[in-house]
Amino acid sequence: MNASTRTGMGWGARLLIALVLIVAGAAAATWALAHYQPAARFLGVVPVAQPPAKPMLVVRQAPAAPPAASEAEDQRIGQLESRLGRVENATARAEGSAGRADALVVAFAARRAIDRGVALGYLEGLLVDRFGTQHQAAVSTIITGSHDPVRLDDLIAEYESLGPELRRGGPQDSWWSSFRRELGSLVDVHPADRPSANPDARYMRAQQHLASGDVDRALAETMRLPGASRAGDWITKARRYVAVHRALDEVESAALLPPPNSPG
Repeated sequence: MNASTRTGMGWGARLLIALVLIVAGAAAATWALAHYQPAARFLGVVPVAQPPAKPMLVVRQAPAAPPAASEAEDQRIGQLESRLGRVENATARAEGSAGRADALVVAFAARRAIDRGVALGYLEGLLVDRFGTQHQAAVSTIITGSHDPVRLDDLIAEYESLGPELRRGGPQDSWWSSFRRELGSLVDVHPADRPSANPDARYMRAQQHLASGDVDRALAETMRLPGASRAGDWITKARRYVAVHRALDEVESAALLPPPNSPG
């Protein structure tokens, strides 16, 4: 074998050996980088892991309201409270007025039934509900009187029929008392500023009082007549009539007035 042939084969072998060494080195480097992290970090292939950042707690404070806005809000609240108070007072007054109107209707209806001489019916319960607490005696008088009603027209008619009995003396009077009474009726002498005590004059005044509905004054005149003892039944009826109508006046006055501790 000549010298040129040995020289060519020598270069080829060298190139092959070099290529094999390069491939082997690359494989070794790759394996080393994959399994040896410090070398990879040294060469900059794998980035250095940073420690996780700690979370920071941030406390936010609510912005303070401007002084002017706070004062305006207080003023608005005060205005609303004032309006609410006025509305409540107006409502209470309206309820009180409605209650008084209802009570007046009940009282007037009861008086109308009594004057007509009819039973109260359902008005008895309404009278008790409206006035029974504060005016128990008056309500009891009205209800009792309605069970045996006395009409003004009946009192007037009965009084006219009792006229002769009332103007003459009673059975206990002597003939001398009766004579003096009859003689005194012929000539009536009395002061100008005082009503006549003559039985006829008293009886006429009593009739006038009855005609105007003033049974109380008619009863007072009748009790001074010489024959009053003969009119016991009429006097009893007249007294019951007066008591019932006084009770009616009481409940009507109570209906007109506001209840205690009310705004008006």
